[in-house]
Amino acid sequence: MKKISLSLLTLCSFVFIANAQPKFKTKQDSLEFEAAKTEIWSPIPKIVVPGATSADAPSDAIILYNGKDMNAFQKSDKSAAGWKIDPDGALTVVKGSGDLYTKELFGDCQLHLEFREPGIIKGSNQTRGNSGVWFMDNYEVQIMDNYNNPTYVNGQVGSLYKQHIPLVAPIRKPGEWQTYDIIFTAPQFRENGEVATPGKLTVLLNGVLVLNHVTIMGTVEWIGLPKYKKHADKMPIRLQDHGFDGGEAISFKNIWIRPL
Repeated sequence: MKKISLSLLTLCSFVFIANAQPKFKTKQDSLEFEAAKTEIWSPIPKIVVPGATSADAPSDAIILYNGKDMNAFQKSDKSAAGWKIDPDGALTVVKGSGDLYTKELFGDCQLHLEFREPGIIKGSNQTRGNSGVWFMDNYEVQIMDNYNNPTYVNGQVGSLYKQHIPLVAPIRKPGEWQTYDIIFTAPQFRENGEVATPGKLTVLLNGVLVLNHVTIMGTVEWIGLPKYKKHADKMPIRLQDHGFDGGEAISFKNIWIRPL
């Protein structure tokens, strides 16, 4: 009796499974049924309207500078920004006036900016058109004029200063506008100050990849090795005034950012 019951149960299970399988009219229907098992339909990505060109800000970007005012920036002491806006709308460093800091704080982000090295060439090596864009006031992507101007390669334009050498050098002549597009991933820290996850940087200079998801080894240091120091999750973006170094001042335009 037990054997008969077991056989009957097995037969019923087979019939149930067979009936549960959908009937397909064509092989294509069967393939589409199987393919649907790995399709994901939510969450639906937010719609972002792109700019007219890759240099133009998308709809979800925060405009930091558009040629009209410096309202998004301040000095380190929170006083008014000391740079100047030229007749052509360029934002130009006033040597010795100090760095610019964004009033808003950022962590992970996508940053676009355009810069122009001075057409009047003065200085050499690191004193020629030197500036930088700093993330979280600690990690610098170098800006300087390297057109026919050799310097140490981990300090040239396109480098993560003193940490990563650019893959290539797609630089333009002094006086021509150049473009940075940078993806920054902030480091994460444990409560005791140790690094849980180091920061990352991807950098395109003039549309060409120069740093490919490189690991940030710590704070940028002119002398000595980089080292991490715990800091806030969000901090300002900083544009550097390299001071009275003998070189001419550089200019910026079209600066926008997307928090990620």
